[in-house]
Amino acid sequence: MRIAQIAPLTEAIPPKLYGGTERVISWLTEELVVQGHDVTLFASGDSRTSAKLEAVWPRALRLDGGIRDVNALHLTMLEQVRRRARDFDVLHFHLDYYPFSLFTRQATPFVTTLHGRLDLPEHQTLFATFASVPLISISDAQRTPVPSAGWVRTIHHGLPERELMPRPANPSYFAFLGRISPEKATDAAIRIARQCGVPLKIAAKVDKVDRDYFETEIRPLLRAPAVEYIGEIGDDEKAEFLSGAACLLAPANWPEPFGLVLIEAMACGCPVIAFHAGAMPEVIEDGVTGFIVNDEPGAIAAAARLSKLSRPAIRRRFEQRFTARRMAQDYLAVYRELIEAASRSAKAPVARRGDPERVRSVFRGGSRTSEPRPALSPRSQSLPD
Repeated sequence: MRIAQIAPLTEAIPPKLYGGTERVISWLTEELVVQGHDVTLFASGDSRTSAKLEAVWPRALRLDGGIRDVNALHLTMLEQVRRRARDFDVLHFHLDYYPFSLFTRQATPFVTTLHGRLDLPEHQTLFATFASVPLISISDAQRTPVPSAGWVRTIHHGLPERELMPRPANPSYFAFLGRISPEKATDAAIRIARQCGVPLKIAAKVDKVDRDYFETEIRPLLRAPAVEYIGEIGDDEKAEFLSGAACLLAPANWPEPFGLVLIEAMACGCPVIAFHAGAMPEVIEDGVTGFIVNDEPGAIAAAARLSKLSRPAIRRRFEQRFTARRMAQDYLAVYRELIEAASRSAKAPVARRGDPERVRSVFRGGSRTSEPRPALSPRSQSLPD
């Protein structure tokens, strides 16, 4: 299959450090190549891939201080993809709503994976306008604000099976990983760890927009050795960091669309204590791979039950549910269905050709994730079919 993956230009593929969306695009692209497909990646020139790289700009925009208008370059990339659209069997976008208007006006099947939050009021108008554009959600929870959008399937993220492996360690601290921000509630993680009397290690970046939160709310709480701020870490450091943690704290207070750090922890056999928000209950199986709680007291109580969880069992659940191979197979199923639907549409009477609703209709009745329902805990019964 000839597949185009179209990535944001903000970060390289894969990113040098933080960048969940870009990391997932890399894992998917590499696995599709491993499975024998002809893949072209549209991305920044400093990306590393075994696919064919179409470099739209020499370097990631976040690292290019001379760039002041990122939209200009993303629109340039979209036009380059449109001009080559006939070279591919399917186009897979990771650019939010940017491709919607242009690519409904051409014949090559396309799909967009939405990686972010969708609960802003303006999203209602957007998805009502583009109701037939085929979309993939990264969790069922992500769909909640716009249930009538053009969803064709939920596909949970996956990472290479041996990307992160458990390391020999004596877990002795709580971990916080990813990004320091109000919605990630780093301050809550600090309070939970202190109440439990367990050291907390924070391996996370601080974006410019969150600098005030860090300086006013977090820096005053950094008192080593009780709280250690490590800073942003790379993939080569995560296995050791997570293997040495008694648990990963994820007290997010916003509708988290997925939470890549959750499955990174699971890959290392590290349990997760997460607040009941967004996709957390879809990813974490309560009492199996961690605990889902409602508030800080609930997290403190859950910490006392961590010894009841099996780290090898957590790793096994990762292998069963969240590998890049499984993710790629799910996407390939969608690609094939899109291609078949487009082929049927092309053979239909002229008045019906190119109708996006005809293409999307093939998915009705089976739009949620195809992942088998886990049977390991009572909470797992809420997971999608």
